[in-house]
Amino acid sequence: MAGMDESLTFTPAVTKAFGKDGVIVVKNANSGQSIRSWAKTNHEDPPPTRGRVPKVRGELYDPLIKKVKTASEGESLKTATLVWMQGELDLNNTAYDAYLKELLQQLQADLAFKEINIVIERISDSGLDNPKRLEGRLNIRKVQKTFAEAHPRGTWVDTDDLNDREVGGKVIHDLHYTKEGYRTLGARFAEKAIGLIKRLAAGKE
Repeated sequence: MAGMDESLTFTPAVTKAFGKDGVIVVKNANSGQSIRSWAKTNHEDPPPTRGRVPKVRGELYDPLIKKVKTASEGESLKTATLVWMQGELDLNNTAYDAYLKELLQQLQADLAFKEINIVIERISDSGLDNPKRLEGRLNIRKVQKTFAEAHPRGTWVDTDDLNDREVGGKVIHDLHYTKEGYRTLGARFAEKAIGLIKRLAAGKE
């Protein structure tokens, strides 16, 4: 998420859809982190001892919720959408879906807002040609897609075409997206978020 400038495509798109006074966008980016740094409870048995395991579970969550509460202070939320771009550091995580569920529950409780939408970026196809990381990468990709499709207020974004770059006449699937790839990702996030909000709002009418 750190590489994406939300002001270029995401914010303009949602502002156009709902009006400048009807939108609050809060970006919170922390590179190289496991989802364990946001979810406060361990869901793995036994608890992991390798990989990105923070000393304090959920250590990045309180700064996130503080930013959200500060930005929305005095406002009455009609809808809330979590745009989630993370997963590369959880290839050995056997309970990623449980952590996603808990993260949403934490937000629901702290914002006193139950109906939170979620747009998940499925990690890209970078590394699918690496046997050592293949199983973990395929698992996270599957969990992210399955969780989003099963969640009544969820959807996901495909990013497999956003990291292609040419090196020495050969196209490689880089870990990081190209500059244009990040711009496209922002637009896709916006499209999915707007679609969710409008569809769910229409369902209440």
